[in-house]
Amino acid sequence: MAFNKYFIVVLFFLCNLAVAFSDSAASCYRIEPGTIAGIIAADVLLTLIIVIATYRCASFRREKIENAHKVYMNVRANCQG
Repeated sequence: MAFNKYFIVVLFFLCNLAVAFSDSAASCYRIEPGTIAGIIAADVLLTLIIVIATYRCASFRREKIENAHKVYMNVRANCQG
């Protein structure tokens, strides 16, 4: 656990050192607010698509399992008669 703490401290120090020695005006990249809003909207839309697809697949599988049990019971009943 102590190794992780020291590693994080050294990594944090190196990142700050790199920022201090770099030219801040030349290394800064500006992103327009519309671009950020588009990225966030696309992320939300993609997340919703993944959630809906997962729900549909899980529902289909659950329904298939429930129907398989019903078919099995009907086959047993037909075999006894």
